[in-house]
Amino acid sequence: MSIDWNAFTPWSALAGGVLIGSAAVMLALLNGRIAGISGVIGGLLKPVKGDVAWRASFAIGLMGAPLIYLLFAALPRPQIAAHYGALILAGLLVGIGTRYASGCTSGHGVCGLSRLSLRSLVATAVFMGAGFAAVFLTRHLFEI
Repeated sequence: MSIDWNAFTPWSALAGGVLIGSAAVMLALLNGRIAGISGVIGGLLKPVKGDVAWRASFAIGLMGAPLIYLLFAALPRPQIAAHYGALILAGLLVGIGTRYASGCTSGHGVCGLSRLSLRSLVATAVFMGAGFAAVFLTRHLFEI
């Protein structure tokens, strides 16, 4: 394994992490809510009166951020080295895992770990382990 030093961007990654962490902290402190994407979007699918505005604002912000980015630079062109079938299967497995884990990687990994939640620690370890295993299996054993 080697690092592609031309694509290594620690400063932008650090800035992104600071922005995500700051947004999660502000939502928790100002709204008393957890910034887990699956929970936020799930709440929009089963709306509760008085609970829709902040969820919709959060979702609009997620979708609007790339549009604001476009004002300053071109969006990076994604390169996905997988077939559509693999992407569909991966998406379904992530959705199933999110339901079983009672939250997604953002909810458990960012918000749950910062609250020292044991359940989030276990969930994040399982997410990461499953991701490592999937990459190893698909890239090294099955060569997909």
